[in-house]
Amino acid sequence: MIVLGVILLIIGFVTSISFLWTIGIVLALIGVALWTMGAVGHEVGGRRHYF
Repeated sequence: MIVLGVILLIIGFVTSISFLWTIGIVLALIGVALWTMGAVGHEVGGRRHYF
């Protein structure tokens, strides 16, 4: 999710499409939040680790 967010950020920046930029930011932030929760031991969606 983080990688997809970064890819959309880059595409949105290069093509000046603000919609892709916004979606990229949201996906990257959600990915980082889920990764952090999994790293500290909280179960995310019933899984011990979020990959």
